[in-house]
Amino acid sequence: MSSLLREEMDRVLFRPVGQKLEEFIEIEEQQQGRHFLCVSTKDKVVQISVVRCRRAKQSRSKKLKHYGLEDSYERTETWALEDLTILDGRDPDTDDPSFLMHFDTVRTITAVSCAAKYILARCLLSLSRKYHHTALKLRNFDLTYIQPTSMYSDRGDCMVLSQVCFYAFNLVCLSLCPVPLP
Repeated sequence: MSSLLREEMDRVLFRPVGQKLEEFIEIEEQQQGRHFLCVSTKDKVVQISVVRCRRAKQSRSKKLKHYGLEDSYERTETWALEDLTILDGRDPDTDDPSFLMHFDTVRTITAVSCAAKYILARCLLSLSRKYHHTALKLRNFDLTYIQPTSMYSDRGDCMVLSQVCFYAFNLVCLSLCPVPLP
């Protein structure tokens, strides 16, 4: 489902202005409708946008004889990545999907999950290194989920999954070891 949503948003909102949607996460906002935090590129310019998706009312198509829904997408806020001074995860020791983006003002964002928050942080860090040749300043993030380890990594969720499997395997091995009785 998210790949279809990604393709539709890219086709409708970003490609017409010559941009490419690099990453998006769903966020919670006060206004009605679904909201997304999107990262897009055009040439070497990286933009971060809040996009609101509104479901159109169901209408009957006379020519096609079927019911269809058309979503409309609207950018409500836009910033340049180079204006982002700090990405603050607030508290790395708790399962909090909220984070702060420091521009001229501080914008609080609440992702739908902690995984989404870390996906966005990895994307922004990667694009900052690629286009600005500097590392984005991260604060209060668990860097083991963002930085690569000694194993080969594409800095994606597969790395996190492999680390969890490795730890689980170690626990199974330890539980099978005989314990000497006193």
